[in-house]
Amino acid sequence: MALVCLTDFEEYAKEHLSKATWDYYAAGADECCTRDDNLLAYKRIRLRPRILRDVSVSDTRTTVQGTEISFPVGIAPTAFHCLAWHEGEVATARATEAVNTCYITSTYSTCSVEEIVAAAPNGFRWFQLYVYRDRKLSEQIVQRVEALGYKALVLTVDVPYTGKRRNDIRNQFKLPPHLKVKNLDGEYTGSEEYGIPANTLDPSISWKDVYWLQSLTRLPIIIKGILTKEDAELAVEHGVQGIIVSNHGGRQLDGGPATIDVLSEIVETVQGRIEVYLDGGIRTGSDVLKALALGAKCVFIGRPAVWGLAYKGEEGVRDVLQILNDEFRLSMALSGCRNVAEINRNLIQFAKL
Repeated sequence: MALVCLTDFEEYAKEHLSKATWDYYAAGADECCTRDDNLLAYKRIRLRPRILRDVSVSDTRTTVQGTEISFPVGIAPTAFHCLAWHEGEVATARATEAVNTCYITSTYSTCSVEEIVAAAPNGFRWFQLYVYRDRKLSEQIVQRVEALGYKALVLTVDVPYTGKRRNDIRNQFKLPPHLKVKNLDGEYTGSEEYGIPANTLDPSISWKDVYWLQSLTRLPIIIKGILTKEDAELAVEHGVQGIIVSNHGGRQLDGGPATIDVLSEIVETVQGRIEVYLDGGIRTGSDVLKALALGAKCVFIGRPAVWGLAYKGEEGVRDVLQILNDEFRLSMALSGCRNVAEINRNLIQFAKL
């Protein structure tokens, strides 16, 4: 059977991955309300299509931080790709290079940043960073990725502590012995939590660490994990170059909002001073269209990329991206938009509750 939508890939991955691996990728925090609401929120939003607009030619290209990508969907940082496919992040990197979009490499990759760059030398990549208790370790990683040609740093700010993911605790999830968090290899020994060294993330992280990071690098800094207009304003005031509106796929605070539901207030606060992106709950091309209409410059997919890997590695990730691209192009045309510049708030009608 051909896989024709992202849900098909999800079902394939659920059938073919081990229970512990599936549970790890699928996990939300606590009762998974926020994880599930990320998806449900899109279904509450209706489009207002315009007709007779000559959509015989369409163009899905856009730019992020000044770099052109083929369509406004990138790969969000997710950990441990080798659990889903033996080549892991190397396959993800090749797929995103082939499609010409942005791949945010996770700190918790099971391939090293050097291996990823060697596999896809012309790929457009950002690097997702945590701030560690050992600041020297964060500093070394920043220097490594900058030297390797990564184009931005994505600072994840919503994990002072790891959320409570019940199935991971029940399964006593940890990385199998043959896999390593390659970017931290040899840096830590001792107890693990979720397959990564316990107590390495720094819960004292604060806005002053954004200044510290700026002092280390000339790369643009994107803050991932903002859900309020207050924090969006602070991000702008601290001189960062972008925001990813994100609730960590519903894996951190349960009971927080769906990302698409807070996008508008953040976009209105930022007022074009920096770029605003979004992740969480994107499953169709019309989801992408809705997010762009509400002001996102680009969206990022997490779990669907992993499902693509589980299906067929690089080819599977390419398939997932291609399906989203085709669906997005079709949704654009059926809404009367010929290019991304024509997508705006007038396309959105909020459903009457």
